[in-house]
Amino acid sequence: MKLTFRLLVIYLTFTGFVYAQNVFLAGTDNGLVRIEGKKTTRLWEKADVRKIIHSGAYWYFLTGAGIYASSDLSSFEERNTGLPVKVIKLLDNGQKTFSREIQVLKDLEAHPTNPLILVTATKDAVYLTRDGGMNWKSMGLNSITSGAKAVSVLDLPDSAGKLQLTILMSHPIYGVSWCQPDAKSPGWVEMNTGLEKVPSIRWPDEVADMVTVSANNSIELYASQTFMPRIYKLDWAAKKFVPVWSGSNYIDTIEGLAFTGNSLLFTSPENIREIPLNPAVPTKASTTLTDWDSAFSLVPGNILCAWIPESLTNHRGSLSLSELWLLKPAERSGAYTPLANLKKGNYLPVHQVTTIEGYDAHIKTLKDNKLNMLVVDMKDDVGFIRYNSRDSLVLQKGKMRTGIDVEPFVKKAKENGIYLVARIVVFKDKSLASWGSSRYAVWDKAEGKAWQGYMNVVQKIPASTEGTAALTENVKKNIEEYWVDPYSEEVWEYNIAIAKELVSRGFDEIQFDYIRFPTDGDNLDNASYRWKDTGMDKESALMSFLSYARAQIAAPISIDIYGANGWYRTGARTGQDVELLSRYVDVICPMFYPSHFEQDFLAQDPAQERPYRIFYYGTYRNTIIARNHVIVRPWVQAFYLNVSYDRTYYNPDYVQKEIYGARDSINQGYTYWNNSGRYGDLRPDIELTTPYPWLTPETGYDKVRPAFGGR
Repeated sequence: MKLTFRLLVIYLTFTGFVYAQNVFLAGTDNGLVRIEGKKTTRLWEKADVRKIIHSGAYWYFLTGAGIYASSDLSSFEERNTGLPVKVIKLLDNGQKTFSREIQVLKDLEAHPTNPLILVTATKDAVYLTRDGGMNWKSMGLNSITSGAKAVSVLDLPDSAGKLQLTILMSHPIYGVSWCQPDAKSPGWVEMNTGLEKVPSIRWPDEVADMVTVSANNSIELYASQTFMPRIYKLDWAAKKFVPVWSGSNYIDTIEGLAFTGNSLLFTSPENIREIPLNPAVPTKASTTLTDWDSAFSLVPGNILCAWIPESLTNHRGSLSLSELWLLKPAERSGAYTPLANLKKGNYLPVHQVTTIEGYDAHIKTLKDNKLNMLVVDMKDDVGFIRYNSRDSLVLQKGKMRTGIDVEPFVKKAKENGIYLVARIVVFKDKSLASWGSSRYAVWDKAEGKAWQGYMNVVQKIPASTEGTAALTENVKKNIEEYWVDPYSEEVWEYNIAIAKELVSRGFDEIQFDYIRFPTDGDNLDNASYRWKDTGMDKESALMSFLSYARAQIAAPISIDIYGANGWYRTGARTGQDVELLSRYVDVICPMFYPSHFEQDFLAQDPAQERPYRIFYYGTYRNTIIARNHVIVRPWVQAFYLNVSYDRTYYNPDYVQKEIYGARDSINQGYTYWNNSGRYGDLRPDIELTTPYPWLTPETGYDKVRPAFGGR
């Protein structure tokens, strides 16, 4: 019986290999298609398909619905047992239901010689299967901070020289680690030597992909980085990565590595490129491939990956290409991104535009600086409604404060060619938190009341009499923030009622701020969420709210996020995971304020170029992480903060350098932030051809990334 089974496996593997040599497949945002000549046939359409692997007798597909397998490309089997599930709350006319979906999988790789062994990863753990995906087992993560990008699996020698099953993973912050799950005491071991770092950052920059290759009578591994053009070969004996190729740009993306026998192929913005590996010496140039452009153009929808048969690769062998969204970086999939692109403007506190004189003055500021957008509070940081609402739900639960009369306000904006954005502060809301006996408040489980963060501080007690020593005491200092429960569908309904009313009355875009969980307070562990349904977590709460918003709002939706959540592929603490949230919105607005990062962050010489660097690198990184779904429109610091870097460098040049950084990186727009509405540090918007006027920037005009922006 065992011999018969082995013969069957060998037969299926051989026939599958022959079959794979002649099949041309494309994964899209709407399923899997087969390409034959000039004909495409849809094979499967349950979810998007992001990677295609042929291993042994089976095809394996990394999809938005988890892992699927097929032996014949006719029937497809779900292979998700053991993988974690995300619970999404759905709201329709006040009725809630729940959907369960496999958590987003970041990568999928097969063992180079054992077709039944595969690895994948969520943001929280790496998963291994030894039976072709029938069962998955968690291998944990190399960090307590969530996040994963790439995985790989192969056999490598242990310290005694014996070959052991070895898994490698990359973390967006902490680099590469390896694990040998069959060892006596398996655990993740860091291995980052040789990988390039961004100056001033301790850890190596994110590794995008890892590929195993059969070469020189052995199995080798190559790796690339996501935000800089670098490719490395792993020297396992020395536990280090050796550079084999470096591109000419400061920022670039090297994704979807594929081995041809003599070269590596990879996807980058607008191109599939190839570098030779024989002889294996550093190479400073790569060729651009257009071999499959005509076939890709036949594919309906957005192409995400492809399996190209050996018969069509010009002797390169069969190839699995992924991250093909990079080929058309300017084609974003958000429903309303064309309306939101290239908008540049100011945030204004609403009280400054409640009079004709105040409004006219700010319109003049916009025109003088060649700006075309105004962001204004319609529900402010305290939760007050700042317009003349007519909606019954808003009037029932909201507290009104002096604001605008919507129709004349909108009319004047349109007459002056101004794009209007309604800022709605969502989950930080003192007004709603106190409504209905604190019905919606985040709850303090220790004190049995509405939760409010506090900090324990040491305070001096003045001496009571002369000659007596001063004393100290620990006191609780409240943080002036009040939060409502992000899991509450009634909180969602209230905020979406505001948004829908404003769109119906003429606003162009809805912007959700404080679209996150509270993050500050020594008593953060006491915060509890009474509206949380079983199986939900922070990410699923925000996904559920934005899913509801997307279904209700017929206009561009933007969200504000922390700068760190735009820089790194992780939503730690806040729930602001860009990869997850970008599917529901049209614009992401990272707060890349230089004053808010650690003061030595990117402050290498010349330190005065730091504002340029933060926006140059940051907006590009956020755009790549969001994978073509959204416009990235960063918040620009137009205010002074009393921190060490600002004390030395803040001036109008500082502000203008931020604009040059965003322009040279992606050029999709920006918004100035000054909480007081004072914009004396602004200068007119710059043209694409305007040269950078200060010290040598990270790149010249000839290397600007035009693929992502309005150029």
